[in-house]
Amino acid sequence: MRRREFIRAAGVIAGTAVAGGQPIASGFRSGARMTGERPNILLVMTDQQSADAMSCRMGRTYISTPAMDSLTARGVSFTRAYTANPLCIPARTSMLTGQAPHVTGVQINDLTVPIDSRHRCFGRHFRDAGYETGYLGKWHVPFPAKDPALHGFDAMGAIKNNGADSEIPALAAAFIKSAREKPFLLVTSFVNPHNICEWARGEELKDGAVGEPPPPERCPPAVENLAPPRDEADGVLLMRRSYQNNRLFPVGGFDENRWRQYRWAYFRMIEQVDTHLAVILAALRYSGQLDRTFIVFTSDHGDAQGAHGWNQKTIFYENVSRVPLLIAGPGTARGARSERLVNTGIDLFPTLCELAGIQKPGGLPGLSLRASALDPAVADPRRYVVSENKMVQGSPVDGRTPELSGRMVRSARFKYCAYDFGERRESLFDLEKDPGEMVNLAVRPEQAQALAQHRQFLAEWCREMSDPFVVPG
Repeated sequence: MRRREFIRAAGVIAGTAVAGGQPIASGFRSGARMTGERPNILLVMTDQQSADAMSCRMGRTYISTPAMDSLTARGVSFTRAYTANPLCIPARTSMLTGQAPHVTGVQINDLTVPIDSRHRCFGRHFRDAGYETGYLGKWHVPFPAKDPALHGFDAMGAIKNNGADSEIPALAAAFIKSAREKPFLLVTSFVNPHNICEWARGEELKDGAVGEPPPPERCPPAVENLAPPRDEADGVLLMRRSYQNNRLFPVGGFDENRWRQYRWAYFRMIEQVDTHLAVILAALRYSGQLDRTFIVFTSDHGDAQGAHGWNQKTIFYENVSRVPLLIAGPGTARGARSERLVNTGIDLFPTLCELAGIQKPGGLPGLSLRASALDPAVADPRRYVVSENKMVQGSPVDGRTPELSGRMVRSARFKYCAYDFGERRESLFDLEKDPGEMVNLAVRPEQAQALAQHRQFLAEWCREMSDPFVVPG
C-alpha cells in the first residue's frame, strides 16, 4: 500500500472511537483475507514510559490501562528489559538499527549525526523480505523520514515530534485494513507520556490536555526514593544540580506534594496512549488478523518520576533505564513473566526477525527473545546487559559541569554504573535488597568482590563491542 492509498483509507476510518473503555470499530470486516504463512508484526512504542507504569503492575487505584493489560494477559512480560541509552534519539536509533549507541555514533539528542550505511534499519530489512511496511507517529531518529529507500517504511503518517498521538489510531486502522496481499510490519510510535516534560514546565501539552491535578492527598503517592542515594557517584550528584539549574528540568523546588501531582499527570498521559492502543487492537481483531500478529510493546526509556530528585531521563536509575517489554502473539506463553536480561536497543531487531521467520542480517550483536516469549522458563543466555549515556543537557554549576559519560551493567542481582568524571566514579546497587537504589555499595570494602566482577563484565563488553569507555580500577 502506497502513501496516497494509505491516507485515503485513513479518512474513511476516521470514525473509529473508544467509548466506556471498550473499543468500537467502524469500517472493519471480520475475517479479512490474509495470504501467506508469515505472521504480521505490530510494534507499539511509547516515549518515556517506565516499566511498571501500567495498571497490571500497579493496580487500578491510580492508573487504568486495560489495553496494555490485555497484552500482558495474552503474552510474556520481560521484567528486566533495559534501554540501550536513556534518551530518545540514541535509544530509538539503536532499536531501528540493532546497534549500540557508541557504534551508531548517536549518543545524544542530535539529528544531524550521519548514520553509516552499513547499519540497516529493520524497516528496510523487512521490506526486502517481502513485508508491507508502515511507520506512524514520532520519528526522532537521524534517518531522513522522506527517504523510504533508506529506512524501508513505505507507508508513513503523523511523522512529527509532538501532536501526533491522536492521528495514529485511524492511520493504523487504515493500514491494517489495506494490508491484505502481504504480511505487514507496522510501527506505531506514540509521543506520550513524554508530555510530562512540558507539564513540569507549565507548557502546552500538544498531545492532549490532562486537566488540573486534584489535591495531593488524592494523587498517587510519591516514589519512596525521593532522596539521593548514600555515597552517590560524584558525576551524578553534580549533574542533578546542573540539570535543575536548567529551564528544561524545573523540579529543584518540588516537594512531595508536587511530585504526587506530577505522577497523577504522568499516569493520565499513559491512559491516553492506552485509549489509542485499544483502537488499534480493535482494528486487528475486526480485520481477522489478531491471531496472526505478533505484538511487541515497549518504550524508548522511562521517566524518573521524582526518584532521587530527578524528572525526565538520561540517568541509569530504574525508573528511567528499565522499560516495559511485552510480546504477545501466536504460541507465546499467556500471562507469563520472563526475568531474562534484555537490552531493547540491540535485541529488538533480531527478535522481530525471528518472530517473522526471516533471516537476520549479519553483524547484529543482540539476541532474539523469541524462545523466551514461547517458553519463559528458558535459561537466560546472558550474565549481564549494558546501557550507555552521555549527559550534556545540564547548565553550568560553578563552572564545573562536565559532559558526563557513563556505562551501566545490569546483572541478575546487581546494577553497576561507571562514569568518566569525579573521584567517586562508580556505583553498585543490590537490587534484590535495595530496589530503590538508596545505598551505593561501591564504597563498601565487603563488596569488593562484587565490584570487581562487574568491572570485569564491563571490560568484557568494551572489548567485544569495541567500546572506547575506560573502565575504572
